Parts: sequence; C-alpha cells; structure tokens
Amino acid sequence: MVKERARILVVGGGYVGMYTALRLQRKLKAELRRGEIEITVVTPDPYMTYQPFLPEAAAGSISPRHVVVPLRRVLGRCHVVVGEATAVDHAARTATVTTLATADAGRTELLGYDELVLAPGSVARTLPIPGLAEYGIGFKTVEEAIGLRNHVIEQMDIASSTRDPAIRDAALTFVFVGGGYAGVEALGELEDMARYAARYYHNVRAEDMRWILVEASDRILPEVGADMGRYTVTQLRRRNIQVLLGTRLESCADRVAVLSDGQRFPTRTVVWTAGVKPHPLLAATGLPLTDRGKLRCTAQLTVEGTAHAWGAGDAAAVPDVTAAGPGALTAPNAQHAVRQARVLGDNLVHTLRGEPLETYEHAYAGSVASLGLHKGVAQVYGRRLKGYPAWFMHRVYHLSRVPTANRKARVLAEWILSGLFKREIVSLGSLEHPRAEFELAARGKHPHDPKGSS
Repeated sequence: MVKERARILVVGGGYVGMYTALRLQRKLKAELRRGEIEITVVTPDPYMTYQPFLPEAAAGSISPRHVVVPLRRVLGRCHVVVGEATAVDHAARTATVTTLATADAGRTELLGYDELVLAPGSVARTLPIPGLAEYGIGFKTVEEAIGLRNHVIEQMDIASSTRDPAIRDAALTFVFVGGGYAGVEALGELEDMARYAARYYHNVRAEDMRWILVEASDRILPEVGADMGRYTVTQLRRRNIQVLLGTRLESCADRVAVLSDGQRFPTRTVVWTAGVKPHPLLAATGLPLTDRGKLRCTAQLTVEGTAHAWGAGDAAAVPDVTAAGPGALTAPNAQHAVRQARVLGDNLVHTLRGEPLETYEHAYAGSVASLGLHKGVAQVYGRRLKGYPAWFMHRVYHLSRVPTANRKARVLAEWILSGLFKREIVSLGSLEHPRAEFELAARGKHPHDPKGSS
C-alpha cells in the first residue's frame, strides 16, 4: 500500500521519461485506479522517438511515423501535458511549464508534485561557427530526418536541372560533421539511398556525388572499439566517401565548408551531429550538477543529497558500479537509459511503499551500427562482427527494443516489403511549408498565374 496520495511529475517523454512512466503505470495499477497516485508527463512532443531508426527513416527504409511511439496510447493511465518545463522550484515542489495553450499568450503554468523525475534528455551541442546557424542541418529528431531526406533528393534534382557546374558541384557535395553514431549511420544510409536514386537521373551518376565525413578526433565510432572504427573508415573510403580525421569545421558561411586543414568545399548541405549537451532546464532547477551540467545522481538514481528527486539518462551522471575503477559513469546511450528507467520506476515505487531501494547495475553489452543496406559493424559481448552479420544483428537488436508490438510489426512489415520491392525515391519538401501555395494565392502571386489573381 502507498502511504499517502502522491503526485509524480515526469519531465521528458524520451527513453527515460516514457519507460519510467510505463513502469510506474504497470506497478501502480491498483493505486492509479483508486486515485491514490497521479502521474503527469510533461513533454515537448506527444510521442517518443526511437532514435536508432532515424537513419533508416531518412533513407526511406522505414516510414517516419513508425519510428515514433504515441505517448497517449502507451501511457493511458498518465496525464500527458504537451509543453516545455522551463524551471523547477524543488523546495516548493513546483515546476514552471509552458504549454501549447499558454505559449501564444506569453503565460506559464505551475504544476505541483511530490516526486520529481527529471529526464529532459539532451540538446544538440552547437559551436559559434560562422554560417552554422544559417545552413546547418541537425539529425536528432524525426522531423530533421525527414527534412534531410527531402533535402538530399532536392539537391539531386537541382544538379540534374542546371548547366552551371558551380551550382551542380555544390548541390552534389554533402558534408557531415561528427563521427559518432548519428553522423556515421546517417551518412552511410543516405549515401546508400542517393547512390540508388542516381540510377533514375539521366545526368547524375553516383560518382558525381561527393560525401565527406569530418571528425575532430583521430577515430570514429569509439563505442564499437578501435579496430571496428578503423574497419569502418576503410569501408567508407572504399565507397569513395572522404573521411577526414583530426579535422574541424571552421566555417560554412556563404555555403562554403572551410575545414581546419585548409580544404574548402562549396556545398549546400552541412549536417551537424557533433555531440550533445545537457538540457538547459537542468540549470534552472537549483539541483546539484556536475561540471558538465548533468544531474549528480546516486547509483539508486536519486539526485544526490536531495529527497524526492530522481534522474537518469542523458541528463544524469549515474555512477557505473560495474566499472573497475572509481568515479566511472554510465555511458549516455539508449541501452543504459532504458534499463535505468526500469530501476528508477521500481525505486520510486519502493519509496512510496517504504521499501529499500535497488542499485542500478548493468555491464555494457556492446554496440551495433548500420553503414547502409546490408552493411554494418558490431561489438557485442567482446565479439566483433562486420558486414552483413553486423547489419542483421543491428536490425534484430533494435527491432526487439523498439517499444510496443504495434511498432515492431509495422517496422518488420516495411523491411519485408522493402526487400520485395524497389525503394521509394521521392522528395516531399512541401511538407515543411504546407501553406506556401495558399499564401501565394492569397497575395495574388500564384506561381501558375503570372498575371496574378483578382
């Protein structure tokens, strides 16, 4: 039995937020039914994005709507608030939230709570590089994945329809900055897609395109180990992809990528995947943070020295009790986030019932990465895989981890269909501006009516 009525506030609807709320919903089913527990989830989007599938969504192997999980369907016993938490007063047990209803009016709401779960995740870490804000493309959300796919195909259309060699070369040059999972997988999948799409253009060949990966360190994909990282570099270069290690992007102003080694590439595509940083909300909570801006957490996933506050995932610095040396922290990846959410949910239930807490303890199992269709690398439990076996393991692993049987079935069906039929190669760039034609017509400037409308 729960000691008293408790209001639980979960900030964030990503891996930790959704899985924690889902765990609480299952463990506290009777208490929720009796009204003894109230669970509120504040999230900027009404869905959770399964990010490992973003590269395949960008390449068209999976429909974008199948890489997201609608929170209201999964968290049927929770109150989902679509909005942004901007500050937390833990002493007063209140969170300041801007919702869709209050944003236009410039107002905020205060949500009270008894137990706080902070899981806002991370945001893209950008640098003050000239031109990056104007021309850079991120790769962290499903919207960005769709936009990047449309953009790449649009550049091929531009190259196909111009006789200007400068415009053509810039359109067919694609620069990716960041050699982690996001950058390497996005580059591998999109290059594979563009190479396939080129067969449908009468004047654009795969050899005409230039793909460049820029990484500031001396290796890529550190999660899969040094040997697999070197193998990945070799495989990418065999596909005529330039891999520039120990190199930084200095500027991309005026649609020219300038690198630290002096190379310059006129390009209309700069994809920025060079790391993330903790969500800025954490600085407005007054809770203890590390030098890197993450929540200081214990191995029981409580916020250090603070009662009734919990944290996990990208936003939290969680001790790795399985590490050999002291001071080690768990890696900020999906594998740990999902498992931490399960322990966090259980410990929150233990607290409500006056029971002892569990310690989060999980040895890192390994990593898998896709480099395009039938290509990949993996290091799992010390075993290294390359090529098709690694790609197959990548798909099997993530199919088993994507939430809900509904999504599993839909993703599997799309993979089967994509193996039986040809890829769908089409740009839907108008999705980003659905009212453009209406606005032009309303101003008497419809593109198909040169005289204007009366």
